[in-house]
Amino acid sequence: MINSQVLPKAYTPEQVAGMLQLSKNTVYQLISRGEIVAKKIGKVYRIPTNSLSFLFTGLDEDLYRAQKEDLKNLAKVQRELKKIRADL
Repeated sequence: MINSQVLPKAYTPEQVAGMLQLSKNTVYQLISRGEIVAKKIGKVYRIPTNSLSFLFTGLDEDLYRAQKEDLKNLAKVQRELKKIRADL
């Protein structure tokens, strides 16, 4: 049984248009320009949920997460570089 409270992992262009309060044509234009990443399955497009994150963050979700992880480790990397430079 499917839980109706679970968000879909992909949306139709029409659903995205409704969520973003845009016309369906605008969504298709955003897809064609690469501003919204969509997968064409047969004759229809499906837009993954993380594509909408990309639209708002300006970064691909994977890159966004990697950047956050890098920032967490930045102080450690800087300490290690300082040690290495001291040994030179």
